[in-house]
Amino acid sequence: MNKHLIAGVSAACLVAGAHAGELYGNIGLPGVMIGYAQPLNAHFGLRADVASLGTIDADGTEEGIDYEGKARAHRVGVFGDWFVFGGGFRLTGGITFNDMRIDLTGRGNGGTIEIGNTTYVTAPGDRFDVRIKFPRVTPYLGIGYGHQPAAAGWGFVFDLGASIGKAKVSASTNIAGVTQDDIDRELQELRDGVGKVRAIPQLSVGVNYRF
Repeated sequence: MNKHLIAGVSAACLVAGAHAGELYGNIGLPGVMIGYAQPLNAHFGLRADVASLGTIDADGTEEGIDYEGKARAHRVGVFGDWFVFGGGFRLTGGITFNDMRIDLTGRGNGGTIEIGNTTYVTAPGDRFDVRIKFPRVTPYLGIGYGHQPAAAGWGFVFDLGASIGKAKVSASTNIAGVTQDDIDRELQELRDGVGKVRAIPQLSVGVNYRF
């Protein structure tokens, strides 16, 4: 995904002669991020950043199945900022390139596991795998503060918005005898829960340094 960040930064740098640019860092959702912003004039600017939450391991129960879970979240974003009133407040639109997914593994461990409406006897090593994956490319809409043209030095930045895209849920299993109807029923239950997520939120604060 680094090629997307390079392309976004390059586009911003094309107008670097008009206004001084800035480097910035945020923390929050979707993780720790670093980026470059380039004001175009008093009302518009371009930005690009890369963000990551890394990889997180967590166990839990979803729709009656005990899962081992692993989530990862990486994102590159290219944005345009509109400073509506000529100050720090802005509206933001753009595109994010995402590597965000949750992998869930349900294990019977030689006991039983319920998939759909059926209880199956499992052997050691049997598993029911679910993947929840967000789209690779999503539009972004939000509001925020900061990145406006200003004198050189430190500043404050804030963002609230979302990358808009519906999560997709898929499953596979090596448990003998599991029917496609039960797999479909289990997937539908998951789609009615975590699968209803239709946006990747951003809520972050940070600092910038203007050159």
